[in-house]
Amino acid sequence: MVAPDLPPGLHVFERGWLSANNILFTGGDETLLIDSGYCTHAPQTLALVESVLGKRPLDTLINTHLHSDHCGGNAALQARYLDLRTFIPPGQAQQVGDWDPVALTYSPTGQLCPRFEFTQVIRPGSSLRFGAQVWQVLAAPGHDPHSLVFFEPQSRVLISADALWENGFGVVFPELEGADAFSEVAATLDLIERLSPKTVIPGHGRVFLYAPDVLARARRRLDSFVGNPLKHAQHAAKVLLKFKLLEVQRQHYERFAQWAAETPYFMQIRTIFFADCLPRSWIDQLCAQLIAAGVAQRDGDFIANA
Repeated sequence: MVAPDLPPGLHVFERGWLSANNILFTGGDETLLIDSGYCTHAPQTLALVESVLGKRPLDTLINTHLHSDHCGGNAALQARYLDLRTFIPPGQAQQVGDWDPVALTYSPTGQLCPRFEFTQVIRPGSSLRFGAQVWQVLAAPGHDPHSLVFFEPQSRVLISADALWENGFGVVFPELEGADAFSEVAATLDLIERLSPKTVIPGHGRVFLYAPDVLARARRRLDSFVGNPLKHAQHAAKVLLKFKLLEVQRQHYERFAQWAAETPYFMQIRTIFFADCLPRSWIDQLCAQLIAAGVAQRDGDFIANA
């Protein structure tokens, strides 16, 4: 396999699925980091950044979107680099300024995100210098209505966040809330096709060379969700359970099931899509599916990440 070609001074820290990948630019006069991972991984995020920067400061932090796995390390980076400028998409600036963890979905999903500040918003249609290159800022709604992707036309590198992975894309959360967002996913995939990138740096997983079959796989996945919204809702529920397992690693099964039953966003999915299932039976069924898929395991009275 041909190794992906990245511009000089661009460093990608591929993280586990609890934390989004971090992209660090060091090639220009100022340093810049895209996305900061989940808060429980903040010490590792700091160590990774410092391993490259040494005594050089981190000047700018940009979030592609404000899900907890992409911005949970913001507060730690701001505490480490006191002059750090933080840019966020404009859609939830008010909620960040007021720090509303309910509107930002951290409380409803049972996820953690320490409060952070922002310097300014970064708007679709603009261009920004990342390192030595000028990157285009593009709207990529679907997975998140406010998500951004970044494209550098000379090297044709796309920072795709959760709009495109090597084998799909992120959960389409607005669909779980009653919005028509599958069409937005399709429009974002069309945008990526028009860009025709050479290399893709996804929000999760390895950097990969773009090819038409990557987009074809994503479109097949989207078509399967459009044709069967219950399949998407069940997938989303299992993603939320797996995310929690990645955070806690191992927990008494009864406590884990209780967490799920008390998590508003999780139970909202059941109410809208699986109202005929009793809550505990539904939770047990989903956990059994995770175990059967080999991404969780039972250890006596405990459930553990696998």
